[in-house]
Amino acid sequence: MKALVLAGGTGSRLRPFTHTRAKQLLPLANRPVIHYALRAIADAGIDEVGMVVGSHADDLRRSVGDGSAFGLGVTHLRQAKPLGLAHAVLIARDFLADDDFLLYLGDTYLPDGVTSFVRRADQGADAARLLLTPVADPTAFGVAELDAGGRVRGLEEKPDRPRSDLALIGVYAFTPVVHEAVRAIRPSGRGELEITHAVQWMIDQGLTVRGETTTRPWRDTGSVEDLLEANRHVLDRMEGSVEGKVDPRSVLVGRVRIEEGAVVRGSRIVGPVVVGAGAVISNASVGPYTAVGEDCRIEDSAIAFSVLLRGACVEGAARIEGSLIGREAVVTAAPRLPGAHRLVIGDHSKVQLTS
Repeated sequence: MKALVLAGGTGSRLRPFTHTRAKQLLPLANRPVIHYALRAIADAGIDEVGMVVGSHADDLRRSVGDGSAFGLGVTHLRQAKPLGLAHAVLIARDFLADDDFLLYLGDTYLPDGVTSFVRRADQGADAARLLLTPVADPTAFGVAELDAGGRVRGLEEKPDRPRSDLALIGVYAFTPVVHEAVRAIRPSGRGELEITHAVQWMIDQGLTVRGETTTRPWRDTGSVEDLLEANRHVLDRMEGSVEGKVDPRSVLVGRVRIEEGAVVRGSRIVGPVVVGAGAVISNASVGPYTAVGEDCRIEDSAIAFSVLLRGACVEGAARIEGSLIGREAVVTAAPRLPGAHRLVIGDHSKVQLTS
């Protein structure tokens, strides 16, 4: 079995960050989201990966390389425009050949990986297998309806009146018959070749498509809120360690990882927190659930439940929470304005104001 990882797309819900980088390169605990996907694929025993990339192809290539750091061989496949998940399968035809494959959206975070899903897909005789999870609001997702035996009866994309609460997570297993399906479908109303339409075509042809339901945590990290929540999940699993410098006036509480080259002075850090190499934290309160990227600077500030990307600077901020602060961004206290007086004064009045 091969894997096809999708890392194109515009990431519109994460703008302005995605104007300058792929959303799959935004960090969870200071590691790009896509690295977690690649490690999950390697752990599942797959070693050949095609990665579909778009306008940020060069950045992804620098981050992932040839995949050897993950024990994988990665082939980069350029998608000129984000024309849908099924279109990504279409352009990967030569790479995939006639092998079964795992389709994995590169911004999906699954803390427990895909090993068991891949094993069951590999042992089964189904044309396709979908990973599903119950959600509170199915109208925001692709939704699958299953019969009593777990066979998929039908799919809907963001339905107004969902027939089930089982959402597509973004992980699929396909046999080569999917190539016929993606050639058979036509673009949707938004001009994309939808993978849900390809799967529905397979169902309509009488092929077996099976749904596997999980209640394990997952995030698609496609919005700031989801990215911050996924960051919390990763930090919850992190072990603490101190490889940088922490002065005697500082206090570390709980699981705190201070990476080599980081400096903490006169500060209180409440874990789980990771502080990247080259970061300097001075006279500050940090955490919990905060990831401080490489070469960041936090001074005379308090920050919690947040992610700071490489080189960000926060100075003189009384309290910051639930924030995503971009690369080289600078946050400082506003200058204190002088007190003001509001006057409604009648004719011929005389008023004296203290300075």
